[in-house]
Amino acid sequence: MASIAKRPDGTWRARYRDEHGKEHSRHFSRQVDAKRWLDEVTTQVMTGAYVDPAKGRVTLAAFYAEWAERQDWASGTRRAMDLAMTDCTFTTVQLSRVRLSHAEQWVKSMSSRGLMPGTVRTRVNNVHSVVRAAMRDRHLALDPMQNLKLPRRRRAEVAMRLPEPEEVAAILSAADPMTRVMVLLAAFAGLRAGELYGLQVGDVDFLKRVIKIRRQLQRVNGGGVEESPPKFGSERDVYVPEELLAEVAAYVSAHRRGDRPARWVLVAPGGEPLHANTGGHRWRRACAVAGVTGLRLHDLRHFFASGLIAQGIDVVAVQRALGHQSAKVTLDTYSHLWPSAEDRTRAAAKALLDTVREVPVHAHADSLRTKGYK
Repeated sequence: MASIAKRPDGTWRARYRDEHGKEHSRHFSRQVDAKRWLDEVTTQVMTGAYVDPAKGRVTLAAFYAEWAERQDWASGTRRAMDLAMTDCTFTTVQLSRVRLSHAEQWVKSMSSRGLMPGTVRTRVNNVHSVVRAAMRDRHLALDPMQNLKLPRRRRAEVAMRLPEPEEVAAILSAADPMTRVMVLLAAFAGLRAGELYGLQVGDVDFLKRVIKIRRQLQRVNGGGVEESPPKFGSERDVYVPEELLAEVAAYVSAHRRGDRPARWVLVAPGGEPLHANTGGHRWRRACAVAGVTGLRLHDLRHFFASGLIAQGIDVVAVQRALGHQSAKVTLDTYSHLWPSAEDRTRAAAKALLDTVREVPVHAHADSLRTKGYK
């Protein structure tokens, strides 16, 4: 219900009731302006774009504080969301007043501080998820971040550092027994760092030649570690060769003997499990002794993926081995490692040519005589 009435002071009062029966009103010096405003509100109501002005006055920070408490997040997700919101430069702006320019200025400030494009994207995506939640809760009619342009990522083939086999061999040779097992599991089973630290002896099925990825360990602020499911729900079974398991078995027998399946495979001197700091220190020390520079522990996961692809493993099998959310993630990361259609055509033609070349000349002549050719 909407109406316009002239007040004693000569102004025009326009008012309407929203879907909950709450009355809203504004005053105008001209009747035509009052009518235009009511027409706009009516159009918003009819198209489903109406937002209660009071809800639009809530700041982004206030909405996040209330909304985050309703989310069933892992603690790591909550930390990432809090970090993004803390870094965001427009959390004190009312939701109805958030504009694309606010997000653009924030992106520029992050880039100016030297943050990597991937980090910028992650933080923007986290804040954008809050904005979209505000839209679903009818605090916003339109998405002010919809057309935001983000820094371009480097092409995967340029940004990715693939270890050379000689580098992996040198690191394995230089590593102490525990670090050697850590490197083996990363390079030949593709485990993420958190999955390495969360691996228990009972997760290794030596008979079925399977490593079960069921958890990860992450260091939390203030010290200590926290156990959680693998990221992106990537619980999986990784099928590994006997040679790798033989190395793991020898290490467990020498250094991790016991009856409890839940004992950690990798531990610090005090018996507590490794985490990003302690595991990273061991990795860097092994690289330094081996004389290898510019490699991250995570690059061994790329090494594993490249080996699967080189052996002709299809994209879905690679996705499952790595625990990616989807085959699209696998292709986005490693598509440059798969042979192109041109490569496959050349390889097929070469195989055909090699087959013909391997036929002895006298066999060809005998075949012609057998068929009656003179």
